[in-house]
Amino acid sequence: GVPSSKRLQPAERSGEDVDIILTRLKGVKAFQRFHPSLLLQICSCAFYEYLEKVFRQGDIGTSWYAVLSGSLDVKVSETANHQDAVTICTLGIGTAFGESILDNTPRHATIVSRETSELLRIEQREFKSLWEKYRQCMAGLLAPPYGAMESGSNNDLVWLLWKLGVQSERLQRGGKVMRNAILSRAPHMIRDRKYHLKTYRQCCVGTELVDWLVQQSTCVHTRSHAVGMWQALLEEGVLNHVDQELGFQDKYLFYRFLDDEEEDTPLPSEEEKRESEEELPETILFLAQIGPDALLRMILRKPPGQRTGDDLEIIYDELLHIKALSHLSNTVKRELASVLIFESHATAGTVLFNQGEEGTSWYIIQKGSVNVVIYGKGVVCTLHEGDDFGKLALVTDSARAASIEDFNRILRDVEANTVRLKEHEQAVLVLEKSPRASTLGNIKYTVMSGTPEKILDHFLETMRMDTHHADPDPAVDDFVLMHCVFMPNSQFCQLLMAQYPFSPSNSLLFHSILLSSRFLPLLYAVTSKRRVLNLALRWAAVHAHHLQEEQAALTFLEELYGSVSSDSRILRALKDFVPDLEKVVKLQYKVLLREFSNGDERLAKKQPIRNCDEILLKVYCSDHTYTTIRVAVAATGREVTSAVADKLASNDDLLLVHLSSAGEKQMLKPNDVSVFSTLSINGRMFACPRDQLNALTPLPDQEGPSAGSMSSFELMSSKDLAYQMTLYDWELFSCVHEHELLYHTFGRQSFRRTTANLDLFLRRFNQVQLWVVTEVCLCGQLSKRVQLLKKFIKIAAHCREFKNLNSFFAIIMGMSNPAVSRLTQTWEKLPSKFKKFYAEFESMMDPSRNHRAYRLTVTKIEPPIIPFMPLLLKDMTFSHEGNKTFIDNMVNFEKIRMIANTIRAVRHCRSQPFNPEVCQPNKNHAEVRGYVRKLCVIDNQRTLTTLSYRLEPRRT
Repeated sequence: GVPSSKRLQPAERSGEDVDIILTRLKGVKAFQRFHPSLLLQICSCAFYEYLEKVFRQGDIGTSWYAVLSGSLDVKVSETANHQDAVTICTLGIGTAFGESILDNTPRHATIVSRETSELLRIEQREFKSLWEKYRQCMAGLLAPPYGAMESGSNNDLVWLLWKLGVQSERLQRGGKVMRNAILSRAPHMIRDRKYHLKTYRQCCVGTELVDWLVQQSTCVHTRSHAVGMWQALLEEGVLNHVDQELGFQDKYLFYRFLDDEEEDTPLPSEEEKRESEEELPETILFLAQIGPDALLRMILRKPPGQRTGDDLEIIYDELLHIKALSHLSNTVKRELASVLIFESHATAGTVLFNQGEEGTSWYIIQKGSVNVVIYGKGVVCTLHEGDDFGKLALVTDSARAASIEDFNRILRDVEANTVRLKEHEQAVLVLEKSPRASTLGNIKYTVMSGTPEKILDHFLETMRMDTHHADPDPAVDDFVLMHCVFMPNSQFCQLLMAQYPFSPSNSLLFHSILLSSRFLPLLYAVTSKRRVLNLALRWAAVHAHHLQEEQAALTFLEELYGSVSSDSRILRALKDFVPDLEKVVKLQYKVLLREFSNGDERLAKKQPIRNCDEILLKVYCSDHTYTTIRVAVAATGREVTSAVADKLASNDDLLLVHLSSAGEKQMLKPNDVSVFSTLSINGRMFACPRDQLNALTPLPDQEGPSAGSMSSFELMSSKDLAYQMTLYDWELFSCVHEHELLYHTFGRQSFRRTTANLDLFLRRFNQVQLWVVTEVCLCGQLSKRVQLLKKFIKIAAHCREFKNLNSFFAIIMGMSNPAVSRLTQTWEKLPSKFKKFYAEFESMMDPSRNHRAYRLTVTKIEPPIIPFMPLLLKDMTFSHEGNKTFIDNMVNFEKIRMIANTIRAVRHCRSQPFNPEVCQPNKNHAEVRGYVRKLCVIDNQRTLTTLSYRLEPRRT
């Protein structure tokens, strides 16, 4: 049946209706990629209908449609007579049509339903306003005339219309704003200039334009970022090189604004200057977002021979995130950076090459999409951003090409620089000559892949032992950090012990060896021992307290310690290792009993939760009574249910369920590890027989607070709040062990390990985000709500100052939650200074170009930093899912290196200790500390949306 909520007029829908529609949309794969706030807006304004109408080619449309069930044929006719129409493709669930409503052009095709179909319909006015607001998000939403939304298309026609229309308008206006701002802030920059006896009228100098732009705003990250921003204006013709060159350069070259091309252009009036001053931050923000694309296009248009080292670095950075290249080694990507060329096809339907032609280029799609057509079959598939194709395709937007000879040459060169070690005709180790030769002139080899044993042998053999401890080769670090992915500790310990050569313990025998010809092998044995000890100590340092949890590791360390102690009596060179190894062996760790609840344990300083700790866990029954059980932190679902059954003396087969405050049930599997740590903020753990599953209801206290706590914290200074939040975040972040990032990426189940510390840190992010939404939605008075928004913007600014990017982003994401962002009356009353701060903060969250804005911000700050953790995890997942762990039965060490680099970024953030002296707390710091550690929130989006509509009902 049709949910009645979809039939209601948008204005009549309650929060609950919106939620019902939301659940239905989340079931359609294409919608799962949408930003939550966009989905909620669609739920509140979309209509539902069965398709009986036929949309004829040439009709002007009034709505946009997405298919929820059923299927429709898309027919196109050359003659506009529908009898001649040919079916070119079929639209299935999750596809969309009707994008011509953006500019009122006639429909491109006739759509005919093949069976009863359910559609989601959005009217033109709502669709345009969603398009305005969620442009970034929706670029990937619209299906091209014959594409399919399911495959994530970037609608070429609509995207292009928007890009050429709206973006062009904004660039024209942006050029005026920049010129007026320069004339009011630095008028000397635009003047007549003489060069080689020739006078150039009213022009600026490239380097001065870059200098000026970098000083104007923190969202311009580097000089090359500024170059990209001026390049965007140059491409639009708003700024021109005096000799019409097409690339903007950070050099002593002359550029002129379009307005200065005419003789006697009047200077801007005071009114125009004032308007430009107001629009400047927004203009810079817009240019900052599109600048990197313009810079990349400019670099790719240069002939390969003219590209600088910086240019190659920018292209390489882009190639790292392209799906079609994820299987190639980074060396190949670096080489490709020097031969890729940019091509742009602005007209939809441009044929790049035809079926049957000899292919001479290999293409990757940077933006837009391509229809692949086979004669007699019509469109067989649509390729999208990040896909690649060789001999047969049509391209309808920007693409890049690298000549196939170049590509083959690169693969040949890489192959020529590769050394393969074989045993019994099977490759066991693949090394590549490093492009950077080592300082001693020897050739340095990088491990590409190999069997775990051979990789270990290679690192031991090549370890340089010039000093007491070896040079910290990053590749060895990668191995030590990541080996658990392809070689468990038990195997690692066994192999390492086998590499520790046996020594004579009798000193008389030893002296006779020294005097004999067997002295050289002994020297070699000493070096081998030192290498093994070095690796063992590095391994123990990375694993830290995890070693205490594995008998194999402890046995190995004790055995090694015994051997070194006796060897060092005779071999002086090993003496230095004894105290270090003794420290590791003597490290004792007692099991702690943890309480994982919302209780007072939050006020105590956080200690890392370890696998072998035990935990007190409340598990509820369907009648809301609970039982407290004591289990190991890493306990599986099966172990928890059996502990509950024992405590309740029940013989029933119990199911273990996470129940959220919204009543959503997540069933836990018997093999799930450390089940307590992934509970949502107000979620609770329930155990019940299967027949009671449907009767489970959330506890009253899961709803969260019914009144805001503004009265408690409005008197606390924003700086103190940010400081105490940062202290708490540091405690949580410091507890996260590097290996938890690995378990999270590769799956905890396969390691039987907890990620509790990481889960708590991620949970804190959600909690701070929801705290912002909760406080705003529970604040009934408009003037108080405006004060709240100001307070949160100030706290966010201080968090950024304390380099706490995790809470900074949590607050900004809280403010962009639809329940807050829709409160137009509240936002209208916010002073423009705060609106500017918020716009700048929000621009740092811009996900385009793989979150480039955020990444550039991070590179500019020194540790200690609390990073935006969800993005680091996304990077690791991208590397993991895009690359196989094993290739031809060998470990793909390139993948290992990529993931280790992300972990190294986390290590870098913590490489300096957090200095609590950065802020002198006020006298009420205990009160502030208590408050930020016990934030009470509503974590049910439906409730928050309903509260938001009560505060400011929808305007009719």
